Amino acid sequence: MIARSFLFVPGDRPERFDKALATQAHRVVIDLEDAVAIDAKAQARAQIAEWLRETHERVVIRVNAFGTPWHEEDVAMVRAANVRAVMVPKAEDAAQLADIAARCAEDVELIALVESVAGVVRMREIAQCERVARLAFGSFDFGVDAGIDGTGRELDYVRSQFVVESRFAGLLPPIDGVTLATGDIDAINADVLDARRFGFGGKLCIHPKQVDAVNDGFAPSAAEREWAARVLAALEANPRGAISVDGKLVDKPIVDRARRIQAA
Repeated sequence: MIARSFLFVPGDRPERFDKALATQAHRVVIDLEDAVAIDAKAQARAQIAEWLRETHERVVIRVNAFGTPWHEEDVAMVRAANVRAVMVPKAEDAAQLADIAARCAEDVELIALVESVAGVVRMREIAQCERVARLAFGSFDFGVDAGIDGTGRELDYVRSQFVVESRFAGLLPPIDGVTLATGDIDAINADVLDARRFGFGGKLCIHPKQVDAVNDGFAPSAAEREWAARVLAALEANPRGAISVDGKLVDKPIVDRARRIQAA
């Protein structure tokens, strides 16, 4: 199953780490970057390293950005802890991503968090960088950098780029940015629906209340699964001839969609 929900936890709040893993979040992102004050970063890193002696399943570490004073020690901690996934903020340069990958264990996957105009312009090179497994959209930071006020229709063009470049590079569907309204379930449901229609496969979460809405919203509905089952059953019954399901001709793109739903 493709991971859909990515729940952020501040790296300087170790009492929350196990609580986050107790949720249904597919991935728990321990954040050493924006969520941690400058004077707390070293202590947060040490606390994470201690915690990771016992567990690293489902854990992603968001390190500080390439070139910052804390970046190299963050990556060294990740390697020592045998973490399997790293979220790289301010992803703008494929060479920097390759450098990070070279300093991690060979099986570590990178999630490139693209959150600037430069990152969007260079997204093709970023997506095709070896060891980058997925792209994630830092929508609010991008809006600030681009001078765009809003994260809805104003960013439709950019969201389409994420989906197209992910598909072109053979990556899993990209991860959409956060919804700030943590207690507004209608808002998170609407944002998930929009992101899924664009072709995103998951979403960044900043509160446990958002996790279930994200998991459910990106999962195929019961009706979609039933439709996919009918399509694939019809294909199995008549693998060489023209087939029709629900009064509509089924061609290869329809079969491919049915198989993706079945696999989700």
